[in-house]
Amino acid sequence: MRLFIFVFLILIALGGAATSEATAAVQVKISLASQSMNVTVDGAPYATWAISTGKEGYGTPAGTYRPQSLRPFHRSSRYNWAPMPHSIFFYHGIAIHGTSEVRNLGRPASHGCIRLGPQNARTLFGLVSRHGMNNTSITVSYY
Repeated sequence: MRLFIFVFLILIALGGAATSEATAAVQVKISLASQSMNVTVDGAPYATWAISTGKEGYGTPAGTYRPQSLRPFHRSSRYNWAPMPHSIFFYHGIAIHGTSEVRNLGRPASHGCIRLGPQNARTLFGLVSRHGMNNTSITVSYY
């Protein structure tokens, strides 16, 4: 009987650990339909920002991801060394990053990346840096 209780308590503890790992401190939710990003930190709403995602022929992949790398200042070797400040790479070269083309925010305009205004990109980069890539989730959806 004691062994049963011991195993039961271990399973509860493991279940609690898995649950806390599954809940990210920073949650980034991207809507392709509304071209917007909602950010929550520790479960509390933090910000909603206009974005630009992939234009026709250059889709932004839907799904749920974790950041793969952070680069404070990156240049695209694929697109004429275009600046990509405060890049958060999350899927095969696709990143969330700042843009100087703020006039295009709110509509698809990129080659697949998710563009943010420069200050918003800096803020998001700081949040992910502080909380950690393993404590951040990025969800891209069609709605």
